[in-house]
Amino acid sequence: MRFSIALPATAAMLLLGGCNSLDVGDLNAPGVSETQNNPTRVGVLSLASGLQIGSRFGQGQQNGFNVLLGITGRELYNFDPADPRFVTEMVVGPLDGGSPAFGGNLFSQGYTDIRTANILLRAMGKLSDTPPGGMSPAEKEATLAYAQTLVALDLLRVIDTRDDNGAPTDVDIDPSGTPAPIKTKAEVFQHIVNLLDSAAVHLQTVGDAPFPFEMSQGYAGFDRTLTFLKFNRALRARVAVYLDDWAGALTALSASFFDTTKPFSLGVYHTFSTAPGDSTNSLFDPNARALVAHPSLQTDAQLQVGGLLPDKRFVDKTIPLASPHTSQGLSSSQALNVYRSPSDPVPVIRNEELILLHAEASIGLNDLATALSDINLVRQTAGNLPALGSFADQTAARTELLYNKRYSLLFEGGHRWIDLRHYGLLNTLPQEVTGAGTAKRFSRFPFPTNECLARNPQPAKGCGLEAGS
Repeated sequence: MRFSIALPATAAMLLLGGCNSLDVGDLNAPGVSETQNNPTRVGVLSLASGLQIGSRFGQGQQNGFNVLLGITGRELYNFDPADPRFVTEMVVGPLDGGSPAFGGNLFSQGYTDIRTANILLRAMGKLSDTPPGGMSPAEKEATLAYAQTLVALDLLRVIDTRDDNGAPTDVDIDPSGTPAPIKTKAEVFQHIVNLLDSAAVHLQTVGDAPFPFEMSQGYAGFDRTLTFLKFNRALRARVAVYLDDWAGALTALSASFFDTTKPFSLGVYHTFSTAPGDSTNSLFDPNARALVAHPSLQTDAQLQVGGLLPDKRFVDKTIPLASPHTSQGLSSSQALNVYRSPSDPVPVIRNEELILLHAEASIGLNDLATALSDINLVRQTAGNLPALGSFADQTAARTELLYNKRYSLLFEGGHRWIDLRHYGLLNTLPQEVTGAGTAKRFSRFPFPTNECLARNPQPAKGCGLEAGS
């Protein structure tokens, strides 16, 4: 039986990310070539665990997903003294797909992980259906569903950044051959939906069972097939909201780990550590060497009960600086305090987001009473804000929803930028004046230059500079 996710290999594809430990030994041993040509159960299962490392690549780096989308969404500044481009390009622009520019980032990393998944599944298809040397049909089905889910997450990050530039979706192809065609945004999202829904069917078919490979601690509580299904459905709910599929979002949430009685922190995380061979969370920035809060976080914060202190989420997630940090005409008086050690995990998706997605879908269906209940729960529990009595209409409800998503999900995945774009509200972002010019509002990232040069003709969109507005 041949397993394939049928996703793209890009022009500059790597076969596998670096050697990072998830307490399963060397995930590059045996090598990729050996695993493809002479697969063993051990090699296949090591690649499966390695997908979790590939998934976190870029998410925990200072020039990774959270930082670059945090800058475009005015959550933060990066005043890295060694690299002015965090202001000159990411704030002022234009976004440039060429090296050493930042605009082409957050693309190849996802496809590297996708290629690893395809290598894994081809190798798994060559194994017998009989353990201990092979994998049972149920183990193969569970591994396929797991890989489909993580590939969907990788591809979601790609389209989150490229938006209507689109992205490749077809293949399991030779990376040295003709690159996969660029598909439209709608086609990419449909592919993501198909992957998540296919994975859900496979997980349900297997029933409750452990995965045959090691799962990181970030999946604690979601490391069996039917609990992993809840994670899969949580991602499906996020995607449904992006597509304005409000009823579909509620259906997915009902099968996820959404629970108004459970801790907001419940969820799946990228994990890091200081152990030899592992990676630390470089979003932890002691002494605010580079990462500082955008000033609008403070000025826009609502007041807690009592009317004296700003939103508890702002208080908890920032620290006042002894003196403002400045760079190229920009200034901030608050350090970020979201990640407080090099071992802190980074959320993939957690219950607080699911409650807000439930509110968002309810607003889309004009069920403002349910949305009010969800939003008040988050306002009061996380922000120590007074409860609201009602919403005048959907617009008022959505405004309050976006406020709460902004503070609840701060520095967790570029949510503010993605949400404002979704609702056509990027024009509400502040346009501060810097030493390099006036800040621009960007709606998408360009493709990496090498990705464009490999195609003839080049795509009509995405291969030039993104000038912003």
